[in-house]
Amino acid sequence: MTRRARQRNRRGFMLAGLIALIACAVLFAMQRPPICTCGYVQLWHGALDSGNSQHLADWYSLSHIIHGFIFYAAAWWLLRRQPMGMRLAAAVAVEAAWELLENSPIIIDRYRTATIALGYSGDSIVNSMSDIGMMAAGFLFAARAPAWMTIALAVTLELIALAVIRDNLTLNVLMLTWPVEAIRDWQAAL
Repeated sequence: MTRRARQRNRRGFMLAGLIALIACAVLFAMQRPPICTCGYVQLWHGALDSGNSQHLADWYSLSHIIHGFIFYAAAWWLLRRQPMGMRLAAAVAVEAAWELLENSPIIIDRYRTATIALGYSGDSIVNSMSDIGMMAAGFLFAARAPAWMTIALAVTLELIALAVIRDNLTLNVLMLTWPVEAIRDWQAAL
């Protein structure tokens, strides 16, 4: 890697951090709660209750890791000539945009009406920042691991979430875009 490419790579990693900080500031401006309204932060919140999307990690963190796998593949395909740092910055920008959209009234209301997340009130800021971090971890894993291993891990994470919480990235996207009553009934029976 040339000196110039190393500088662009470094700038990309710094840009990724800056994008995450900007997303954090926008979430504050949107008056999202900084931490769980319960008053504390857990490293892992495994219960399916109002604490989901409020702490550092929960079952939905698996979906954000998979976002990283998908964004790595897209960046490899679309931005092949860019250094890894710039590709990561693009992925962080997409994930940050999703976090802002996910915490907007229109998506919060969509989750409440189209999915089993009846009491969903959006993410805490600490959870949104963790989601961006989970995506970045997935992205960097995919950058280092063989493609077969990344795909196998994505399938495994989807199956684990499906078995434990009857939800995963695939069902989440389906239920947000085209709700299926039979799936919602099955998920609600947990």
